[in-house]
Amino acid sequence: MDIKLIIFLVIAYFMGSIPTGVVIGKKFKGIDIREHGSKNTGATNAYRVLGMPYGIIVLFADALKGYIPVFLASLIGLAGLQLILVGLVTIVGHTLSIFLKFKGGKGVATSLGVFIYLVPNVVLILVVVFLLIAFSTKYVSLASVSAAGLFPILVLFMPIKESLGRWNVFGFALVIAVFVIFKHRSNIKRLLHGNENKFKV
Repeated sequence: MDIKLIIFLVIAYFMGSIPTGVVIGKKFKGIDIREHGSKNTGATNAYRVLGMPYGIIVLFADALKGYIPVFLASLIGLAGLQLILVGLVTIVGHTLSIFLKFKGGKGVATSLGVFIYLVPNVVLILVVVFLLIAFSTKYVSLASVSAAGLFPILVLFMPIKESLGRWNVFGFALVIAVFVIFKHRSNIKRLLHGNENKFKV
């Protein structure tokens, strides 16, 4: 295996593992968001527990830690499946953080950052879909699951960078979609029973 790839896989995992929601909550509010709300470490729970400004900061920070590893990896010549591996490991780091005893968030914002670099045109559509569903229903979980399910379908039909390969990206998108939906399984149960938490603007 390419030594550059090995180095970047390690960097990607540790960068993805940074628990931004936990760090920001403790630093600025003296609150461990794992003890409040949904107890999730991601942007939605940060928004709910810490307030809108901090929720937005966590969202951007989690997306940025997804974007940076694949961007830097591309600068040193990694491409195709190598970039996809770097992106995948970054997302795994977020959801199975070494700093949180291999627990973490649901991977939506970090996946967003990875795919903003890989397939920005697809992400643009997914963001619109996410916002429409989130603001019309007030269910972030429903918007996340819907966008995740639509993701691999769009990859099949939207223009994809030749260097990445459509089927490589489709496989990655399918894995991430299944993973994100699986991580939302408790939310899906609550949605079906009508007791899922809504977000307030």
